[in-house]
Amino acid sequence: MPRLPVSGEVRATLTLAVPLVLVQLSQMSMSFVDVMMVGRLGTEALAAIVLGSTTFFTLALICVGVLIAVQPTVAQAVGAGDEDAAGRGARQGLWLALILGIPCTVGLGFAEPVLLATGQAPETAALAAAYLGAIRWGFVPNLLFTALRGLCEGDARPRPVLAVTLLGVGANVVLNYGLMFGAWGLPALGVVGTGWSSAGTMTLMFIALALYVRTGPLARFRVFAGLRRPDPEALGALFRLGWPIGVGFGLEAGIFTAATLLVGRLPDHEVALAAHQIALNAASVTFMVPLGIGMAGGIRVGQAAGAGDLAGAARAGWTATGLGAVFMAGSALFFWLAPEAVVWLYAGADPQPEVAALAATLLGIAAVFQLFDGVQASVAGALRGLKDTRVPMLIAAGAYWGVGITVGGVLGLAWGGGAPGLWWGLTLGLATAAVGLSLRFSRRTRAASFSAA
Repeated sequence: MPRLPVSGEVRATLTLAVPLVLVQLSQMSMSFVDVMMVGRLGTEALAAIVLGSTTFFTLALICVGVLIAVQPTVAQAVGAGDEDAAGRGARQGLWLALILGIPCTVGLGFAEPVLLATGQAPETAALAAAYLGAIRWGFVPNLLFTALRGLCEGDARPRPVLAVTLLGVGANVVLNYGLMFGAWGLPALGVVGTGWSSAGTMTLMFIALALYVRTGPLARFRVFAGLRRPDPEALGALFRLGWPIGVGFGLEAGIFTAATLLVGRLPDHEVALAAHQIALNAASVTFMVPLGIGMAGGIRVGQAAGAGDLAGAARAGWTATGLGAVFMAGSALFFWLAPEAVVWLYAGADPQPEVAALAATLLGIAAVFQLFDGVQASVAGALRGLKDTRVPMLIAAGAYWGVGITVGGVLGLAWGGGAPGLWWGLTLGLATAAVGLSLRFSRRTRAASFSAA
């Protein structure tokens, strides 16, 4: 990979990052469209899909995190000029997708007793389980798509992934309408129809990307050759690299779930939950940008690492981190100066005054929150490019749970700070993660080699 000046590195990173950001936003929009369309079926249906989709996508997020290991594996192999190793990494990713996905598919068929055990209303649990019984058939295709996505992105070709994802967004809307409401002679399945729609969309996306990989420029990697049996050594290496990423994703998602549960224990929990969801959803949308930038940085870092270019890897990682911070500084300024506009987007022109006031306060805290979240997301991607995942996982665990949720619980509940106290705790946790991960990347790129420490 040629050494680039900083301005060239910025352009190269943005060229990769823009389609990756759009992929993240497109995938997020699918869940949003599902919830919006199901809302027309009534409150019970809406509660069921929120419960079911949260269960499905939390489990999928952890498995997808494991399979993200394909991307740096391919990137380093491409940087080293080893096409056989790149193809082998993607091939073992497909096997890992099956190994992870088949048990999850089977397990999701027994969701109702588990949901009842968590205290859910029987009617909601039954409907959510029926939804999961349909969408679970998309679990394996979703993971297979992720493995092939890692190959495309590791070879610095994110645009085909974006094209397929946009195809999926359109297909999801059409299938949702047909299977939910019984259009065009299809059965009217309601919430369950949404599950079948999502499963069909995930399958379509995998098939489309597989066709591209098999017949397009990536055919040179021969991913589908020799698929009859896994390579235990390569498969084990991929899993060892990926499982800390999956656990890290679970830890990060879990802290926000825990925060929501803590907000639900506040005396003014109805107002607090509404304001919390407004601020959290807004922050989640803007987070997709540094997440995509971090993925782009990881590709650039991985290819430089594969080529043995330590200085290039450092430049790529810090460039991505700087770009993530710059974007989040802009969104933080928007949250700080125009919180009313954000509240209007989520609650309309006439929101409940107490909700609007508290949401504006939380968005002010989110302005600080954003800066640290952008840095930690971007530098985490750079570390994945170095195949450094275990220590970052431990840093995340300590920062999110040891600092963030602990301090937030004390400030918000024990000391009476309410939702703002809880959000300041989360901010401190993200700040700790940003500092810890940045120090880790600095140390790794000053080391004599790229071997895991």
